Amino acid sequence: MRTFDPSSLKDLIEFISHALVDAPDAVEVNEVIGDQTTVIELKVAKTDTGKVIGREGRTAGALRTLLTGASAKLKRRAVLEIIE
Repeated sequence: MRTFDPSSLKDLIEFISHALVDAPDAVEVNEVIGDQTTVIELKVAKTDTGKVIGREGRTAGALRTLLTGASAKLKRRAVLEIIE
């Protein structure tokens, strides 16, 4: 079972994404740290893109909500971008 570091936003998104997709080996998460905002880039296999986005973007919205809550706890600002 995968674990993640609670102080790493990248690990959080990677952990959740692995559970959502059919091809967890294709999950790529990159963290781009800027001056004020950290951008988490999520890339999955083409066949799993719909699973990460969800109906009407609900799954993606939930991922963004979790990321916002976790980043607020760490006193940082983070944004999730799903790359197709």
